[in-house]
Amino acid sequence: MTQGAGQGPEVRTPTVRDFRVPAYVHEADPYTQPSGPYTQPGPHPQQPPHAQQMPPGEGTRPGEDPEGYTPTQRDLPVINRGDTLQMPISPEAATVPQSTEGPGPLYVVGDVHGYLDELVAALREKGLIDIDGRWSAGTARLWFLGDFTDRGPDGIGVIDLVMRLSAEAAAAGGYCKALMGNHELLLLGAKRFGDTPVNSGAGTATFQAAWLLNGGQKTDMERLEDHHLQWMARLDAMELADGHLLVHSDTTAYLDYGDSIEAVNDTVREALTRNDADECWDLFRKFTKRFAFRDDGGAQAVRELLDMYGGSRIVHGHSPIPYLLGEAGSEDDDDAAGPVVEGPHVYADGLAIAMDGGVTMAGKLLVQQLPLDS
Repeated sequence: MTQGAGQGPEVRTPTVRDFRVPAYVHEADPYTQPSGPYTQPGPHPQQPPHAQQMPPGEGTRPGEDPEGYTPTQRDLPVINRGDTLQMPISPEAATVPQSTEGPGPLYVVGDVHGYLDELVAALREKGLIDIDGRWSAGTARLWFLGDFTDRGPDGIGVIDLVMRLSAEAAAAGGYCKALMGNHELLLLGAKRFGDTPVNSGAGTATFQAAWLLNGGQKTDMERLEDHHLQWMARLDAMELADGHLLVHSDTTAYLDYGDSIEAVNDTVREALTRNDADECWDLFRKFTKRFAFRDDGGAQAVRELLDMYGGSRIVHGHSPIPYLLGEAGSEDDDDAAGPVVEGPHVYADGLAIAMDGGVTMAGKLLVQQLPLDS
């Protein structure tokens, strides 16, 4: 997104035709190691150039993934947002209602993917931070559903903000916490294993190649420090809050890792601790699957998770709402309407709430208070 003085540029709503793979995916000697000291977030770095045309992709439907499914070009790459407008936020930001007894109100945030300015605007609009970007919500509780980096311009800035807000919220009697997304697994793998071949089950693969293919930003890798890696590696995979089962991905793969929330979280953390490339790749592969709650059988898939881990509703990110609704446009139709996202998407017989508003495809970065009416 761009901001300009006075009147902004004319808005053109992108379609799937705008999807591109970063040009440096095809470099002969791909970037593997960070270079240069860490610098504090400043103005957003320039978006990388975009090259090869991408086919429309929304992954495959439940039951259609081959045994060795590996995320590829089909899985929602970055697009150029340079010709879209940033929505202004009213100076009169909302005020979070303060609780005098018990915990404060509960909020969730969908996929951010490096769009720091959009995140700050959305949090301020809800009254969770003030004009200086500081926690202003007292005892409120805030959960991020994962995918902080890749595709957007400032993933490390997003992580730094979430880490700071976690400390500020705790000091005020609330909390700000985060879940593990598949892009956290991807960035960890790219940093740890680079071009080490992994057993993908469908040919040779590497974390480095997958990270670049799925929107990895060189500027994020350059600024990645040990404390960022340690923070990502300790994130939980799922949590229960006020009867809402919070996860990143709309998949039943969590069932492969334990029969309780605590067991799943411990299993994921232990897998990352062992630092085995093949094991980490399998974890990333499973967390990248999507659409398990959509179409026939979707409600039953949600019930399987709720029966195992508790809660009356599941709240997830990962799959952009326009793709869940089949409203992402057509590559062959230049006049196809772009994604219009007003808020979270409730589906699967009202048992699932999707929170990825498609910020990477000119959609909306969603911050929502729970509970949410159907």
